[in-house]
Amino acid sequence: MSLPSRPYLSPWRLRFAARWLRRGGIVAYPTEAVYGLGCNPTDDRALRKLLELKRRPWHKGLILIAARPVQLEPFLAPLDAERVERAHAHWPGPTTWLWPAQPWVSPLLRGEHRTLAVRVPGHPLARALCDAFGGALVSTSANRSAQAPARSALEVRRKLGPRAVFILSGPVDRRARPSRILDIHSGRVLRD
Repeated sequence: MSLPSRPYLSPWRLRFAARWLRRGGIVAYPTEAVYGLGCNPTDDRALRKLLELKRRPWHKGLILIAARPVQLEPFLAPLDAERVERAHAHWPGPTTWLWPAQPWVSPLLRGEHRTLAVRVPGHPLARALCDAFGGALVSTSANRSAQAPARSALEVRRKLGPRAVFILSGPVDRRARPSRILDIHSGRVLRD
């Protein structure tokens, strides 16, 4: 299945979702392979709500997505041009990099790590949501811990409840796998 090059959601739904995020809400949205759950990465109350909803321990950390790398920059420690170019060469797409985080980044976001997992997805709706919000968003699979991730809006409702999150519906590529994870310093693949 090939994903559309542009989101087919109305601009009104995207604006509503962005307002919902700014008010501390959680939004479910499609990514390349599964539905993700997103919230404002600088709102500790929203981060706690998302972790509680997923029943995910804080120490594992979360992923940040963005429409463009520049939206991730405030969260990331500066690196040499070679490493930055290596990461950017894989985006947009299903590659997540573990990148040193700025010292101010909440432990609720980075977990017990000094790094932050970041990526620019290839899914146009996920990127449009970041643009509507005006920056990077949390991205974690839409499911409770230890469950299989949701691959449709209906599965999100079934797994998390009908009123737990605002859902932006859209297609996912059911043949796609979750993003691979690489270390930005070594280039080592941690999950393929």
